[in-house]
Amino acid sequence: MSWPTPALIPPATGISPSSGHDFRGGHVLGTAPATPVHRSQPADVIVIGGGLAGLAAAHHLTGAGLSVLVLEASAAVGGRMATTRLDGYRLDHGGQLLCPDWPELSNLPALGALALRPFAPGAVLRGAERSVRVSGHRSLRPGRGVPTARGRSRTLTGALDSARLRHQLSRLAGTPVERLAARTELPAGRALAARGVPGRTVEGMVRPLVGALLGDPDLTSSSRVVDLALRGFARRGLCLPAGGSAAVPELLAGTLPEGTVQTGVRAVSVSVNAVDTAAHGRLHCRAVLIATGAVEAADLLPGLRVPEFHPVTVLHHAADAAPPRPDGPLTSLIIDSERRGPVAHSMVASAVDPSRALPGRTLVTSVVLGRRAHDSLASLDRAARPQLSSLHGVDAGRWELLEGFREPHAVPAMPAPHDGRRPVRVLAGLYVCGDHRDTGTPQGALYSARRAAGAVCRDFGVSGAPAAALRLVA
Repeated sequence: MSWPTPALIPPATGISPSSGHDFRGGHVLGTAPATPVHRSQPADVIVIGGGLAGLAAAHHLTGAGLSVLVLEASAAVGGRMATTRLDGYRLDHGGQLLCPDWPELSNLPALGALALRPFAPGAVLRGAERSVRVSGHRSLRPGRGVPTARGRSRTLTGALDSARLRHQLSRLAGTPVERLAARTELPAGRALAARGVPGRTVEGMVRPLVGALLGDPDLTSSSRVVDLALRGFARRGLCLPAGGSAAVPELLAGTLPEGTVQTGVRAVSVSVNAVDTAAHGRLHCRAVLIATGAVEAADLLPGLRVPEFHPVTVLHHAADAAPPRPDGPLTSLIIDSERRGPVAHSMVASAVDPSRALPGRTLVTSVVLGRRAHDSLASLDRAARPQLSSLHGVDAGRWELLEGFREPHAVPAMPAPHDGRRPVRVLAGLYVCGDHRDTGTPQGALYSARRAAGAVCRDFGVSGAPAAALRLVA
């Protein structure tokens, strides 16, 4: 009996701008043409899932001399880090921002060629009457205030709040991670109150900033995770990968040995030495590493803990012109500090990364968090336009909604107490990794892959296993 041939991701040195697959009228980066695949012998390790964790694990394992086969059920690698190409725009499906301070971005050699496009330092917290830029180094002057006694009072209050936040961020930037890990762990909101941070500062500044960093708009995450995320933000700021989020998994997939990654192959059951697939028969191996999302992993490993999730919806608008920025660079991350609509934060993505739109075009990307992320795209678009007009200082009513992407399982929740090092070894020959085993960030996904690959190598008795020392970074 002959089985359908899965698609192969060929080795490459970069992103092919012409590659793509039809999806919602656009193209998803990372799709490969159907190419015959022939394996003379079973792989040492089969990795299920071609997202960030699975591809990183494959690099660690092949680097240790093991043969690896990565199976991705969809037509493209990347998982939640997908990017659609539409009419010259590159539209990310997820709203995750990268932090250059994450160790795994520099520790994984395959990501050495990844180009990161930084935002302007810090972030702009924008309300109806004031705008403040916050970072670990400085706070900009209040923005558009109203010339009234009440407005002047709010401006002064905002300056005090921003000074408090700046001080907190500066202290976090200089605090060793071991000291942060030794702090009493509480829900972040309670921890901030216990430290004497005024509720006004928490509500108007810390809460919206943590929402942008961790997808948690209600400060329910572990205080340790929040401290580490704020520390990274204060030290190095935020950035976008050039070419869209898909550039990260594409780079990982394209630099693996030929024949390693196969798309369009769905695993339906696993054992310690084989994977049964929906349409490609049984594939034999010496070990299986499940690197899917938590829900899919639990389908293959009944009893595996599945966390709660923070949902995310991303809206992409084409603007007729770049919005004005009288109070800062066009590359600023704009965060709504007053919950005036569904959008938590917004950016002129084509200013931060010009490859996301053709020359002369402007792409505005906005992220919706919390319960509103479940609303329909049409209702979100209607509700967001007045808010986006205020955030960007220009009439957004004429902007074109290019696309919206909803991800109900975008960010694994990390309530206190949070175990940031959940076991990756189920038993000898069966392993699991992903951001649900670590912290719910790309750093967590990459580091869990390192831990899982190390466990495989130790069980195999392979020298040169990837080091996985304690790494307390959100």
